[in-house]
Amino acid sequence: MDADVSDSPGTPAEPDRPDHPAGGGPADGSQDASEAAPQDGAAGEAPRASAAADGRPEPGPGASDGGPGPEPDASDNRPEPGPDASDGARSGTWGSRPQLGPQGRGRHWLRWTALAAAFLVLVAAGAGWWLYKKLDGNITTDTSAAAELKAYERDRPLPIARNAQNILLIGSDTRSGENSAYGRDDGGSQRSDTTILLHLAADRGSATAVSIPRDLMAEIPSCHTADGKATNKQFAQFNSAFELGGTACTIRTVEKMTGIRVDHHMVIDFNGFKDMVDAVDGVEVCLQAPVDDPDAHLKLPAGRQKLDGEEALGYVRARKSIGDGSDTERMDRQQKFLGALVNKMQSNGVLLNPTRLYPVLDAATKSLTTDPDLDSLRDLYDLVRGMRNVPTEKVQFLTVPRKAYYANPNRDELVQPDADRLFAQLRKDRPVAVVPAETVNSGDSQADHSSGKDPSGRKPGATDGSPTPDPTYSGSNAADDPCGA
Repeated sequence: MDADVSDSPGTPAEPDRPDHPAGGGPADGSQDASEAAPQDGAAGEAPRASAAADGRPEPGPGASDGGPGPEPDASDNRPEPGPDASDGARSGTWGSRPQLGPQGRGRHWLRWTALAAAFLVLVAAGAGWWLYKKLDGNITTDTSAAAELKAYERDRPLPIARNAQNILLIGSDTRSGENSAYGRDDGGSQRSDTTILLHLAADRGSATAVSIPRDLMAEIPSCHTADGKATNKQFAQFNSAFELGGTACTIRTVEKMTGIRVDHHMVIDFNGFKDMVDAVDGVEVCLQAPVDDPDAHLKLPAGRQKLDGEEALGYVRARKSIGDGSDTERMDRQQKFLGALVNKMQSNGVLLNPTRLYPVLDAATKSLTTDPDLDSLRDLYDLVRGMRNVPTEKVQFLTVPRKAYYANPNRDELVQPDADRLFAQLRKDRPVAVVPAETVNSGDSQADHSSGKDPSGRKPGATDGSPTPDPTYSGSNAADDPCGA
């Protein structure tokens, strides 16, 4: 047996070689495997032994000198190495790295796409945050009115209808600053050119805007002026409350008149209104006759037409050149224009499209002053979002029932009990019906203004087995066509 083993051909095993399965460390100072590797492409024992240790198939006889090797294992997903693959792997040079296959290129492309998408998201988020802060910073907070109202909290009416909102909209007629183009600046004093009490139903199924005439005689409580002086309680023209004690005095006057708690207020000046109209690309109106009014900066032909911001401002402010020149006619015109503006915003999807809503919000917030609870863009957006699903025919406009004041025909006074009935409906968040003036019973004293009388002639409280009808007043809604077509 010993003779047979010693005489067998072949290379004897060298257990001391590091690349042999049974070997240990290098013996007699033998070179490292990397140093012992042939430099001319010939595969020596060390590479073959290493491949065997990795579980890879040993190259065939001709592999070391460029001859064909064994077929690659199908289970091995690595691409078949080229002629110089072994040299590249050992040398570690960049040019000899294996090329990416289709699958590798796909993963590379996906990584770059993900990075680009992440970058765009960051840019969009940054731009969105900048726009938000810009709009948010446009709004002016009226802290003085909040302090004044807090001081008189015990005198204010309590809210009755939960989730309903009552917002007082005040159009300022100040001539200071950029508004000097619309009249003489008398030292910065201002009166409320337009005042509207906007009631949003608790279910947000309707919105009712009630105009309060500037010439209406009203009880104005004792208020504080801008320099802190107390004014006397007085019976005077309604819009003087804004001149005497600002927004807080106007709110307290409205609350005393109506018994309705004012939850929020907004004051907007001429330029804010004008810019909002331009932001929606104009609003369509219908004129029965041509208008030429230098004081209102307005010259228009008759018929249906679209007004830009400057023209719209002149249209809603003109008194002597359109209609009969009365404040009554002017308020009706303002209401119909606001209805057309609401219709334009809803029908054109402005409230649902952020890119179209932004310029409207930018225009509005630049000239907007609100109470502290409504002075952020998020608060305003929540308010607009609550209104955007209100049907246009349920966005109603009317004026408080009033008639000529007995002591001065150039002033107005409330018609009772019609006015109190309207205020009670809004206070309790109950429905109010608004119809064109010509459909209201002509026998009522307010046929030309507003009426709380049912057009069917049924007396209030009368029943005939059917539900009591909603109180009906003359007015308009946002769905009305400006030309009556």
